[in-house]
Amino acid sequence: MWGGRIGALPRVGGFWLTGVLGRKPVSCNAASLKGNNPPKCWNCGGPGNLIRGDGFFCPQCRALQPPDPTSDHFSLMDCKRSFRIDTAKLQHRYQELQRLVHPDFFSQRSQTEKDFSEKHSTLVNDAYKTLLAPLSRGLYLVS
Repeated sequence: MWGGRIGALPRVGGFWLTGVLGRKPVSCNAASLKGNNPPKCWNCGGPGNLIRGDGFFCPQCRALQPPDPTSDHFSLMDCKRSFRIDTAKLQHRYQELQRLVHPDFFSQRSQTEKDFSEKHSTLVNDAYKTLLAPLSRGLYLVS
Protein backbone atom coordinates (compact mmCIF):
# COMPACT_ATOMS: atom_id res chain seq x y z
CA MET A 1 0.00 0.00 0.00
CA TRP A 2 2.82 2.41 0.83
CA GLY A 3 5.02 1.33 -2.05
CA GLY A 4 7.65 0.03 0.35
CA ARG A 5 8.89 3.51 1.17
CA ILE A 6 9.28 4.17 4.86
CA GLY A 7 7.94 7.54 5.95
CA ALA A 8 6.02 8.18 2.74
CA LEU A 9 2.39 9.16 2.86
CA PRO A 10 -0.12 7.91 0.28
CA ARG A 11 -2.21 9.82 -2.21
CA VAL A 12 -5.84 10.27 -1.23
CA GLY A 13 -8.23 10.89 -4.08
CA GLY A 14 -5.33 12.02 -6.25
CA PHE A 15 -3.97 14.50 -3.74
CA TRP A 16 -0.78 14.08 -1.73
CA LEU A 17 -1.31 14.23 1.97
CA THR A 18 0.48 17.07 3.72
CA GLY A 19 3.84 16.13 5.11
CA VAL A 20 5.23 14.64 1.90
CA LEU A 21 8.57 16.28 1.24
CA GLY A 22 8.50 18.81 -1.55
CA ARG A 23 4.73 18.82 -1.87
CA LYS A 24 2.22 21.46 -0.82
CA PRO A 25 -1.38 20.63 0.07
CA VAL A 26 -3.49 20.89 -3.07
CA SER A 27 -6.96 21.58 -1.77
CA CYS A 28 -7.19 23.88 1.19
CA ASN A 29 -7.67 27.53 1.92
CA ALA A 30 -4.89 29.17 -0.11
CA ALA A 31 -4.96 32.33 2.01
CA SER A 32 -3.95 30.30 5.04
CA LEU A 33 -0.86 28.91 3.26
CA LYS A 34 0.90 32.29 3.22
CA GLY A 35 3.90 32.50 5.51
CA ASN A 36 4.06 28.73 6.18
CA ASN A 37 1.14 28.94 8.60
CA PRO A 38 -0.75 25.68 8.78
CA PRO A 39 -4.24 25.82 7.27
CA LYS A 40 -6.86 26.84 9.78
CA CYS A 41 -10.54 26.12 9.79
CA TRP A 42 -12.78 29.16 9.38
CA ASN A 43 -15.34 27.59 11.74
CA CYS A 44 -13.42 26.15 14.69
CA GLY A 45 -10.06 27.84 14.08
CA GLY A 46 -8.41 24.53 14.61
CA PRO A 47 -5.08 23.95 13.00
CA GLY A 48 -4.63 20.87 11.02
CA ASN A 49 -4.24 19.11 7.79
CA LEU A 50 -7.36 19.75 5.81
CA ILE A 51 -7.12 16.43 4.04
CA ARG A 52 -10.33 14.55 4.72
CA GLY A 53 -12.54 14.58 1.62
CA ASP A 54 -9.73 15.98 -0.56
CA GLY A 55 -9.23 18.98 1.66
CA PHE A 56 -12.79 20.18 1.50
CA PHE A 57 -13.63 19.56 5.16
CA CYS A 58 -12.04 20.37 8.51
CA PRO A 59 -10.98 17.11 10.16
CA GLN A 60 -12.03 18.42 13.60
CA CYS A 61 -15.46 20.01 13.09
CA ARG A 62 -16.24 18.69 9.57
CA ALA A 63 -17.09 22.21 8.31
CA LEU A 64 -16.78 22.75 4.57
CA GLN A 65 -13.75 24.92 3.83
CA PRO A 66 -13.47 27.64 1.16
CA PRO A 67 -12.32 26.54 -2.29
CA ASP A 68 -8.67 26.84 -3.24
CA PRO A 69 -8.47 29.54 -5.94
CA THR A 70 -5.05 28.30 -7.06
CA SER A 71 -6.04 24.74 -8.04
CA ASP A 72 -6.52 23.98 -11.71
CA HIS A 73 -9.13 21.80 -13.39
CA PHE A 74 -6.78 18.86 -13.87
CA SER A 75 -5.74 18.65 -10.23
CA LEU A 76 -9.33 19.12 -9.06
CA MET A 77 -10.54 16.29 -11.27
CA ASP A 78 -7.49 14.09 -10.51
CA CYS A 79 -6.35 13.92 -14.13
CA LYS A 80 -2.92 14.16 -15.68
CA ARG A 81 -2.30 17.51 -17.36
CA SER A 82 -2.60 16.07 -20.84
CA PHE A 83 -4.92 16.28 -23.83
CA ARG A 84 -5.72 12.58 -23.53
CA ILE A 85 -7.76 11.80 -20.45
CA ASP A 86 -9.90 8.91 -19.32
CA THR A 87 -13.45 10.27 -19.64
CA ALA A 88 -14.90 7.42 -17.56
CA LYS A 89 -12.50 8.32 -14.73
CA LEU A 90 -13.39 12.00 -15.20
CA GLN A 91 -17.11 11.23 -14.90
CA HIS A 92 -16.54 9.09 -11.81
CA ARG A 93 -14.48 11.85 -10.17
CA TYR A 94 -17.17 14.41 -11.05
CA GLN A 95 -19.86 12.33 -9.38
CA GLU A 96 -17.64 11.69 -6.37
CA LEU A 97 -16.97 15.41 -5.88
CA GLN A 98 -20.61 16.38 -6.34
CA ARG A 99 -21.59 13.88 -3.65
CA LEU A 100 -19.22 15.75 -1.34
CA VAL A 101 -20.01 19.38 -2.12
CA HIS A 102 -23.40 19.67 -3.87
CA PRO A 103 -25.50 22.47 -2.31
CA ASP A 104 -28.45 20.13 -1.74
CA PHE A 105 -26.43 18.38 0.96
CA PHE A 106 -25.86 21.66 2.84
CA SER A 107 -29.43 22.92 3.22
CA GLN A 108 -29.34 22.48 7.01
CA ARG A 109 -25.84 23.94 7.47
CA SER A 110 -24.65 27.51 8.08
CA GLN A 111 -24.95 30.17 5.39
CA THR A 112 -21.15 30.23 5.07
CA GLU A 113 -21.06 26.53 4.28
CA LYS A 114 -23.92 26.95 1.81
CA ASP A 115 -21.92 29.66 0.03
CA PHE A 116 -18.75 27.53 0.01
CA SER A 117 -20.76 24.59 -1.29
CA GLU A 118 -22.09 26.66 -4.20
CA LYS A 119 -18.56 27.83 -5.03
CA HIS A 120 -17.13 24.31 -4.87
CA SER A 121 -19.97 22.90 -6.94
CA THR A 122 -19.52 25.61 -9.56
CA LEU A 123 -15.79 24.89 -9.78
CA VAL A 124 -16.42 21.16 -10.13
CA ASN A 125 -19.05 21.75 -12.85
CA ASP A 126 -16.76 24.12 -14.77
CA ALA A 127 -13.82 21.72 -14.52
CA TYR A 128 -15.93 18.76 -15.67
CA LYS A 129 -17.46 20.59 -18.64
CA THR A 130 -14.08 22.01 -19.69
CA LEU A 131 -12.21 18.72 -19.51
CA LEU A 132 -14.98 16.58 -21.01
CA ALA A 133 -15.06 18.36 -24.40
CA PRO A 134 -11.84 17.93 -26.42
CA LEU A 135 -11.88 21.47 -27.86
CA SER A 136 -12.35 23.21 -24.51
CA ARG A 137 -9.79 20.85 -22.93
CA GLY A 138 -7.23 21.80 -25.58
CA LEU A 139 -7.92 25.50 -25.17
CA TYR A 140 -7.60 25.16 -21.41
CA LEU A 141 -4.26 23.38 -21.80
CA VAL A 142 -2.76 26.17 -23.91
CA SER A 143 -4.09 28.99 -21.78
